[in-house]
Amino acid sequence: MSEDLRVTDRVTLPASELSWTAVRARGPGGQNVNKVSTKVALRFDLPVSRALSDGTRSRLGKLARARIRSDGSLVVVCQQTRNQARNLELAREKLAELVRAALIAPRPRRATRRSAGSERARLESKRKQSERKRSRRNAQFDG
Repeated sequence: MSEDLRVTDRVTLPASELSWTAVRARGPGGQNVNKVSTKVALRFDLPVSRALSDGTRSRLGKLARARIRSDGSLVVVCQQTRNQARNLELAREKLAELVRAALIAPRPRRATRRSAGSERARLESKRKQSERKRSRRNAQFDG
């Protein structure tokens, strides 16, 4: 594979960081399944990638946790069709989708204050609960 993988207008994964292998796929296909290696495993070397920022690499690692191998590389497998070239293209599309999702940084959460009404209701509820327990504690039982 000598083609770079264009993810967005600004992000392209260089072909040097991608590699793929083809193996025999499972499932229906008659004799074809025993002769032709159509299943494709596309490997992206995540830890050494220079195409992605540190934040994007971190988010991609979390997003695709199940696809990360022990060496840190991300592996996308495709065996949807009986055509090796089509499976490779589908795997490249899957990888591009994962990277696109990782490019979107989550909005930072802004701390908000409780409304005055909800604070009053919370304190009133605590007061009632406290009174309920206090009344149980002071009750004298004849026994």
